[in-house]
Amino acid sequence: MPIIVNVDVMLARRKMQSKELAERIGISQTNLSLLKQGHVKGMRFETLDAICRVLDCQPGDLLEYRPE
Repeated sequence: MPIIVNVDVMLARRKMQSKELAERIGISQTNLSLLKQGHVKGMRFETLDAICRVLDCQPGDLLEYRPE
């Protein structure tokens, strides 16, 4: 898929563990892991909003388009 999810990059910049992010945004660690690995077909804007709020970033910091 040409959409790359860079949640790991933002987690490293914020020195935060995946477990903490999952707890703070209210999703399971498994679902966050699937999202980070790009194994999801979509994401709710509510989830994107929560991630951006907790990591203090913009959606463009998390999502990247790379044509195949």
